[in-house]
Amino acid sequence: MSAPGTAREEHQAMEFSVTKSVLLNELSTTQGVVERKTTIPILSNLLVEARGSHLTITATDLELSIRTSCEAKIKKEGAGTIPAKKLLELVRLLPEGEIKVKLLENHWVEIVSDKKKYKLVGMAKENFPALPVMPHTLVKISAAVLESLIAKTKFAISMEESRYTLNGGLLILKPDTLAMVATDGHRLALAETDQKLAGLNGEVKVLVPKKAMDEVEKLAGAAGADASIEFAKDESHLFFQVGHRLLISRILTGQFPNYEAVLPRDNNKTVVLERAELSDAVRRVSQLADQRSHAVKLAVSREGIEISASSPEYGEARENIEKEYKGDDIAIGFNSSYMLDFLAAAADGPISIELKDEQSAGQMRPLADESYRYRYIIMPMRI
Repeated sequence: MSAPGTAREEHQAMEFSVTKSVLLNELSTTQGVVERKTTIPILSNLLVEARGSHLTITATDLELSIRTSCEAKIKKEGAGTIPAKKLLELVRLLPEGEIKVKLLENHWVEIVSDKKKYKLVGMAKENFPALPVMPHTLVKISAAVLESLIAKTKFAISMEESRYTLNGGLLILKPDTLAMVATDGHRLALAETDQKLAGLNGEVKVLVPKKAMDEVEKLAGAAGADASIEFAKDESHLFFQVGHRLLISRILTGQFPNYEAVLPRDNNKTVVLERAELSDAVRRVSQLADQRSHAVKLAVSREGIEISASSPEYGEARENIEKEYKGDDIAIGFNSSYMLDFLAAAADGPISIELKDEQSAGQMRPLADESYRYRYIIMPMRI
């Protein structure tokens, strides 16, 4: 007969201590992934594993998973799951210093900070979904460049769940360039930059879901300017490894539209305006635009550009910006929200507005940032 309690000892192994600021940093990283309103309770929990001198924390919503780690003093190796939201809120409120964590019976977890003691109701770690293993790294990408491509395109992603293939951005990797495209059918954002991607022979295109783009952007931002992201993929997942953090996303399936067919070829009526001046004018004028359509009218002539809007319920607005323009007069309507989204993402400096006629898509390009070829195509509105 074995000594009493040995089996139980085995069951409630994990015990470690970690600095508050270190733990808080990692917990914050997982919050964008944790499911708030889930029908599967285990997804509201974090899997916490103590091994060697490290603590590994994993969160998943089955579509998107993140695994992050930090240094800790491990007294007993083991693993358990802890409610993500409560753990974060509690750790945030604890004073700076050492936090001791211990797995108790029935998956409860004890947290001790100085003379304060808390017990959280955990769940069996066996119920936590297994994550796919990261395959061989396909390519290393500059974190700053990927962050910038996402920021320049993600606002154009469709929010309509019925348009499934538009609920993400298309990442296009070639041996010498990196590009990202997003569209919702009414507008399209395309950003491309020269980037040597060593080890890449042909073209790789993957559809990255919006939630994954948000998290990659955050990870890249936190990693710093010189960091690189190791990117890999298998049949159904994308892997982004940034230092000690790994983000795993399901690939969006389906056919992304042929965006190259949408790019305007002969928009020869061009007017160039300063970004801030254009943005301020559109923001003011749109206050009196129709609340459903957000339509503003751009009238370009020798006198310059007139931006106007009107609605039965609010009134009308009209602003003139003097600008040199030599082409034929043209008046066209655009959704002001779509314009402002782009102007917020564009570099400061001159913005080229390129038009063809009243029925054709307009194109906007920032001219100040030489390192990105950035185009924004926007469908016209009837005004």
